[in-house]
Amino acid sequence: MGFAGVYYNSIDAKGRASIPAKFREQLKAVFGDETLVVTQDRNGIVAYPLSQWEAFLEKFEQLPIGQDREDLYFTTVTPATECTFDKQGRIQLPQSLREYCQLDTDGVRDVVVVGVAQKIQIWNKTKYTERLAEAEQRQANNRQQRFDLGL
Repeated sequence: MGFAGVYYNSIDAKGRASIPAKFREQLKAVFGDETLVVTQDRNGIVAYPLSQWEAFLEKFEQLPIGQDREDLYFTTVTPATECTFDKQGRIQLPQSLREYCQLDTDGVRDVVVVGVAQKIQIWNKTKYTERLAEAEQRQANNRQQRFDLGL
């Protein structure tokens, strides 16, 4: 099993985010990694185990040269940064990603750390709440899918 769970946290004045101990343990046990690669994704930060990121890069290199590949490179590969944990289980989030995701706007540093299978998402708390409400509304309009899945 990959990452799962929702954790409310904050980033400190130096731009460091604490990654839940459960995720750090899974990172090492399941993926054999102690490093995350963070990049931007749909108004949030997404963090991949280093092994998953390297697998993505191998697939990326096989894409045909063209606008789609260039766009993916520009939006995903270019802003990617390797992050290691400090002794308190925090990673340093680059300023560019904090600004992109509005994680440190107006002194509000509340974030939501979400486990999503093979990756970890870090959201601005307000944006996460909005996205969750949108997803819940779509699910309310599609009850049959949940029923079919046994939920």
